[in-house]
Amino acid sequence: MSTKLANPAPLGLLGFGLTTVLLNLHNEGLFPLDTMILAMGLAYGGLAQLIVGIMEYRKGNTFGTVAFSSYGLFWWSLVGLLLLPKLTIFDGLIAPSALAMASYFFVWGVFTFAMFFGTLKANRALQFVFASLFVLFFLLSAGELLGNPTWLNTITGIEGIICGSSAIYLGIAEVLNETYQKTVLPICPTP
Repeated sequence: MSTKLANPAPLGLLGFGLTTVLLNLHNEGLFPLDTMILAMGLAYGGLAQLIVGIMEYRKGNTFGTVAFSSYGLFWWSLVGLLLLPKLTIFDGLIAPSALAMASYFFVWGVFTFAMFFGTLKANRALQFVFASLFVLFFLLSAGELLGNPTWLNTITGIEGIICGSSAIYLGIAEVLNETYQKTVLPICPTP
């Protein structure tokens, strides 16, 4: 007896995409880094993706398990890096230096680049999400090394909005295409 499982990937893509767009609206300079972004990072970017990673495990999808769980925990770690130094219960913790943050974004960029190769058997939309995320992490790393100049933050913000929007598009496309059992929004499968 077989049970049909729902596709959890759209939830993870939307959690990643919406949170990434909001963070990059901040990077672009539209509003300060505030609790709205941090809450999204903990809940929708973090927890939702972690749950999706567990659901992908149940489906036997190693790529989805690693990707969604890792990026969900990325959001939690990013929020932790921003908040832990401000909590008085952890006296003595200092905020990461620019070099430390550059290193943090760099290793996430390397991870994303490696994961990009796992998308080559998927669809072009997913490939775009990972390729643009790879670029985003290296722009974030460069920004930290250069002292976060406004011009680079603006470029990074725009690129991050494009990256997050591509994940939102793919998440909605997967929901609509499955719901209507036809291609409503193309994702360009690979041959």
